[in-house]
Amino acid sequence: MLLLHGWTLDLEMWNPQVEELAGLYRMVRFDRRGFGLSTGQPSLASDVADARRLCLQLGIEGTAVLGMSQGARVALQLAASAPRLASCVIVDGPPALSADESTDIPLADLREILRSRGIEALRDEWRRNPLATLRTPDRRMHELLERMIGRYSGGDLAAGNEPAAQIATPAPSATPAPATTPAPTAMAAPAEWTATLHVPLLVLNGEHDLETRRRAGQALAQTSPSAEYVLVPEAGHLPNLDNPRAYNETIRSFLSRHLPRESLP
Repeated sequence: MLLLHGWTLDLEMWNPQVEELAGLYRMVRFDRRGFGLSTGQPSLASDVADARRLCLQLGIEGTAVLGMSQGARVALQLAASAPRLASCVIVDGPPALSADESTDIPLADLREILRSRGIEALRDEWRRNPLATLRTPDRRMHELLERMIGRYSGGDLAAGNEPAAQIATPAPSATPAPATTPAPTAMAAPAEWTATLHVPLLVLNGEHDLETRRRAGQALAQTSPSAEYVLVPEAGHLPNLDNPRAYNETIRSFLSRHLPRESLP
């Protein structure tokens, strides 16, 4: 499994999944540029290229690609641009499909807080956002989330980066790009991702996720005839932390049906 974390988070968000599923699958995760311990310049298009290079370096093909929130964009583009790489795709709490839809993250307000009051004020503000709020009473999960937010540098906001600014619709191609070719320098439009996606797709939302995210997840699931849509109970926007048992079981059930046996250790 290739695991792609969400915005303001890092590879540690997948700890509950690695702890339970590493005995069944090879779990590969990394800090996307500008998050966690990465000092790179944040870029969704670069994230796609980085993931492809990482899989090439590790000799990985036929993997399950799991992307959470902002990472869902990377997962879908990766699967569409490198069809030999992904045997199936899981997206969790994806953002709106259309670039012209308004974001549910107050980026302008957060950027102004960072500019005028600094990174600690930004982190405090983000901790109160429903997208960064846990419902579970499990103290370990709260501590894990706090560590990740405490590492968020705000570099993408300081640079003026927004996901929508990195979206471009590529010219259609008659033949899919092989796994070893360079990734595009811009992200494809979301509708293009699923139009060329020919692998099983699982779309997840926490049952208490924002309405905008549940609506986006349902819309994404409807674009693919092979898609499955699941609401993770007793969970918000971070269902892998809020309810890891149900989350992991849902993933395990999906992978048991769709990840080729030769891909298992």
